[in-house]
This record gives sequence, C-alpha cells and structure tokens, in this order.
Amino acid sequence: MSSPPMRSLRNIGIISHIDAGKTTVSERILFFSGKIHRIGEVHEGAATMDWMVQEQERGITITASNTTCQWGEYWINLIDTPGHIDFTIEVERSLRVLDGAVAIFSGVEGVQPQSESVWRQADRYHVPRICLINKMDRVGADHHKVLDQIRDRLQARPVLMQLPIGAESAFSGVIDLLGETALSFPDPEESHFPVAEPVPESFREEMESARERIIEAAADFDDTILSDFLEARPVAVERLQKALRKGVVEGKIFLVFLGAALRNKGIQPLLDAVGLYLPSPLDLPPIHAFNPATGNSEELVCDPKGPFCAMAFKVLSDEGRKLTYLRIYSGKIKVGDTVFNAARNHQEKVARLFRMHSHKRERLQEAQAGDIVTATGLKDALTGDTLCAPGHPLILSGLNIPDPVVSLAVESRSVEDREKLLPALEKLQWEDPTFKVREDADTGQTILSGMGELHLEVIARRLADDFGITVKTGRPQVVYRETIQKTVTRHEVFEIDTEGKAQKGEIRFTVAPLKRGSGVKITIPENEKIALPRELLQALQDSLEKICQAGIRSGYPLTDVEITLVEAPFVPGATTEMGIRAVAQKGFSLAAAEASPTLLEPIMALEIVSPSEFSGKVLASLQQKGGRIEGMESRGEMESIRAEVPLSQMFGYMTELRSATKGRGTFTMEFSHFSQAPKEDLARFGF
Repeated sequence: MSSPPMRSLRNIGIISHIDAGKTTVSERILFFSGKIHRIGEVHEGAATMDWMVQEQERGITITASNTTCQWGEYWINLIDTPGHIDFTIEVERSLRVLDGAVAIFSGVEGVQPQSESVWRQADRYHVPRICLINKMDRVGADHHKVLDQIRDRLQARPVLMQLPIGAESAFSGVIDLLGETALSFPDPEESHFPVAEPVPESFREEMESARERIIEAAADFDDTILSDFLEARPVAVERLQKALRKGVVEGKIFLVFLGAALRNKGIQPLLDAVGLYLPSPLDLPPIHAFNPATGNSEELVCDPKGPFCAMAFKVLSDEGRKLTYLRIYSGKIKVGDTVFNAARNHQEKVARLFRMHSHKRERLQEAQAGDIVTATGLKDALTGDTLCAPGHPLILSGLNIPDPVVSLAVESRSVEDREKLLPALEKLQWEDPTFKVREDADTGQTILSGMGELHLEVIARRLADDFGITVKTGRPQVVYRETIQKTVTRHEVFEIDTEGKAQKGEIRFTVAPLKRGSGVKITIPENEKIALPRELLQALQDSLEKICQAGIRSGYPLTDVEITLVEAPFVPGATTEMGIRAVAQKGFSLAAAEASPTLLEPIMALEIVSPSEFSGKVLASLQQKGGRIEGMESRGEMESIRAEVPLSQMFGYMTELRSATKGRGTFTMEFSHFSQAPKEDLARFGF
C-alpha cells in the first residue's frame, strides 16, 4: 500500500530526556508490530533506528530516524528523536510536522531538564501526547513521584491508566484500569501478546479508586459520563475511551502508561493507546498557509483532492545527493511532478519518492495528504521550506531554530582536503540549520558554530567518516552576542557620484535596547515620511539585518535591539539601492557606537546528579565558576543540583565532575539565556 488510509494513520514521535529509553521503546515497537524480527539493543550498537556509525559507537541518538509500521488497523509513521540538547533541532523539526507524541520518563529519574525542554517544544506546536513511565523495573522506580513532577514541573494534567504489578526488580506486569484486567508479558520468543487475567483481590480497592479518577477526567469531556457516574450507572469502556481521546487531542490531559522496555514489558498496551488516543491527520484542525500571490491566509484541510502543500522538514546529504523529508498537508504528489518552492521562488521536479525505514528505503509512485515521505531531486529545498503546486503558491509557518552558542576553528591537514572541506561543510549545513560556518576575517580560519561541544565533535567526525576529510580542531570557544544599553536617534545622509551618476540615501532612525531574549526587531511603519519604493525598503531591511548579524565591535551578532525607521525620503533619479545600503551601514554603525554597546555571554541551565557525600565539592566548584544555585533535590543516595553557570566555565567539566565524585556524577545542560559578560571579556573584545 503506497498511502495508508488517513483515518488509520498516526504520525508520532518519541521524545524524552537523554537515556530515558526512546530508542529501546522504538525498537520494541518495531519488533512487536512485526517490522523487524530480532530486537537490537542500544548498548550493543545494534538498534535499528540508530543507524549512523557514531550512534552505534556512542550509544546515543544523534539524528531523528523515521520508519513506518502497522499495529492492527493502525499505520504508524514513527520518528525516534535524540535526547541530547546539542541535537535539539532534530526534535524541533520533528514536532513541527507530527500529529502526536509519546513522552517517555524514567521511573527513577523522573522529569529531567531535557524532559522539560522537549515538553515545551511540543507545547509550542500544540502536539497531543501520551506518556510512558519507563524503567519501572529499576531500583528506586516510583511512578507516583513522576506523576507529581509532571504536574509540578510541566504544569500538565496526567491521567494514570495502569497500576504496576510488583515493584522494582519484581515488576512483572500492569493492571489495565479501563479493562479491569491484569496484564503480564511473556518472553517474546514464546508470545508477542500480553496475557490478560483477573485482577488479584489485593489490588481491587486501589484499582477502583484509580479507575474513578479516570472517569472523572473523562467526564470533563462528556457530560453524560458525569451524570451516569453520579447515579451509579455503568459507563461503557468505549464511551470513556472516546472522551479521553477528545481530551488528549485537545491537549488538556496526558494519559500515562507504565513499562520496562528493556525487559519487553508494557509496549503492546502503549501501541494500543497510540491508535486509540492519539489523533489521525483528519482529527486535527486545518492548518493556515500564507498565499504570497494574494497576500491572504488560506485554510488547508487534510484532503488528497486539495492543492498540493508540503513542508520540507529535514534534508539529508545521502551519498552527495539531497534526500528531502516531506510532511504532506494537502493534495497528492507523484514521481515526476513539478513542485514550486515558495520560500526560494523556484520550481523543481520530484525524481523519486520513498518511504523510509531508518536509513533503508521503499520506492513509492505517489503519496497523499497526511503522510510523511522522502523525495530526491529537490536540489534547492532546505529545512522549513514549503513545497506547493505551481500556480498556487503557499507558505507554511516555519521552525523555531536556536542560535549556536559554541564555535570551533578547523583546518584541513592536506591540500587535497582543503579543496573538499568547504563543499562538505555546505552539505552538512543543508542538514542542520543550527550548524553555521564562517571565515574569520583576521586569521582566515574556518570557524564552525554549533549547539555544544558534542555537536561540533560529531560534525568533525562526520567530515572524516562521510567525506574522507581529516581536520585539525582548536579549542571550543563561546559564541557571544552584542547589544546596546541606551536609545539613540540618528539622521544620516550618504551621497556620492560614481561614473557621473548620483548615488544618494537618507534615513532617520532610532535604535533602542530590548529586554533579554527579544532578538532583533526592525520596524518600518507606513507613513508619509517613509517614501521609499518597496524594493528600496526591502534593500534597507536586508542591509540592517546583515549589519546586525555582523555585530558592532567583536563580530558577534547583535541581539535584543529594536531599530525603528522614522524618516526615509525618496529623491527620484538620485536615491538608489547602493545609496540606501551605504547610508544604512554608515548610520547604524555610528548610532550603535553611541548607544553604549556591550557584550553578552551565554548562560547554561545545568542539572548535576551526584552522590550526596560529594555534593559539597560539587557546590563549591560551581560557586568558583560563578554559578548560581537554583535548587537541590534529594533522590535517595543521590542529590540533584540545579544551577545556572556561564558556558565559558563549562568546557571540560565532565572530567572535573568525574574526578570530584569518583566517577559517579553526571550532568546535563542546555542554553538558558544571555547575560552581561564579565569585565575581563569586555576588555578582551574592546568594549
């Protein structure tokens, strides 16, 4: 079947903190659905979805992998995403196109920092979720604690759908609260299906109490359930499922299931829940697309007969060719079709279509609305581009792409490699919008910028593995930002004659600081004082954006600044694009210099898990680094410490932490915000 029926289709992602068990769960989903016939373990480097050599060696997911499997009547497009913060763009672009997600939490560690990050990403794109509390067989597993953390840290409403049978190493199965049965999970070699038995009497009271809480949650989405419940009339399971599904699809409740994926427990009920509670493409509201030809917004329903519209949400460099991942929102696409890239104003032809199974492909002749497929032949498409039918241009809202915070200087080891380096880096930039490359104007070095040390380490290794280019790398460096501290209004005129022709530009504008995290805002109001034609206004805006990217003094991008155009007269025959660009460059440079420019450094949110006996050493180390302790939480013999620390102090911290905790401490960190850089950094960059 080339295109699954839309009512049965589930486009889902697996999201969580690193090491909560995403890939292990994905592997079991593929096994129990019959997609693979042997379970590959992450720790053995044999997981189906971790197909890159580095993923197999490191035991982590680096790139989001897509596959398709069938569970009963349901067709599941599954994306397994990375948990490490350095690869957050993989989560971001996956959630942008998915209809639902399974959020996995460790039964021991609970809601961790990256759990919160991916949850916020899913909130941003209004993705309905169900939850799996994994590792229920581990020492210290406590699903009640995890439920409390979901409420407190994620501000979400969890609804527990199962009770555990046995605790920690004795965990042997679950009680299905809706079906009122006890489920045990035999060895997969004996049976792929759980065994249902009557609920033991010792669980009866707890089960009835937990089932009442489910009915109360369902009643919020079906008034008839509440009246039946209050009058002690039985409520059919199907009615409860329908009401719960409504709450999940609306994003108001999050059903919680229990399991131990490594021991093959809890996966089949989770698959049932994916089909029962997560939405099909037909269950979601129409999406909005901007039509640049008419200037209006259009509503697109998921209909194969509608105008073709798809988002290119991921681009992969595959043996030198582009493999473009598409989420189709409307219409159909066939091999050989011509599509219009509205973001690049360019037409391209689809050479081939595939359905992906990790890195393997299944050829397709066509695909339709609701599906996720890949295409070759789209040479200019990049992440976030909208592809549509020629003659019906449409642009979908894009992605939230974080800025890189770490840079690294690289140089090739041989003349042959030097010629291959820049084309290889360009292909890697196709794939990863958070990876940037520039040449240092002073040293001539090639500077790579990314989301963290691991991100850049993986890229350097990929240059060797995928392109045969060996590079030497320098020490990681912090990527700072510039900003201003006061408001300045400036009037600037530029005029010059070139080859007998006047080149003139004149503007009056204001630059003002914004609160942290605001980015750059360029405001061009419509009034009689701004008389420039549209193409010159566009040239002015482009120039200001490029100037902000280049910075004022240090070469780092400008942020938290608002530029407001006050006046821009137009003199026919004299005001030119060259004059406008020149006056913008000159005027902004002078205005920014008057506006007390300063430097901002990235601050990281850090969580350290350390044995309690070493927490004093860890706290002292953080204070020496200028860190600010946000809170501490006891987890049995371990202590969880949350802090904010300047990124410049965190290079090589893993070695330092292992030394302080005799190898037992771990940490995770993610970008939090930019803050005023210290005096020594200001002096070093000439502020």
